[in-house]
Amino acid sequence: MQARWNGTVIAESDDIVMLEGNAYFPLSALRMEFFQDSDHTTSCGWKGTCRYWSVVVDGQENLNCAWCYETPKSAAAEIAQRVAFWKGVEVR
Repeated sequence: MQARWNGTVIAESDDIVMLEGNAYFPLSALRMEFFQDSDHTTSCGWKGTCRYWSVVVDGQENLNCAWCYETPKSAAAEIAQRVAFWKGVEVR
């Protein structure tokens, strides 16, 4: 699978975990030159604390469009250290 934003592949992998309709890529699949750390976090009752990244391609920024449960609760252990996308990032 690939994740694309603004016409650019930002992540690519055949090792995908699907959860709640989201494709979770391993961290190693990200093209980190397009990712910027974000201070934004959220919390899920059964998955735990989630951190975010923004993506910048050709000078255009997509804020908090990538997320990861780095150390999820045991119920979501399969997505540890994996990243999913939203906010217009195409995943196919």
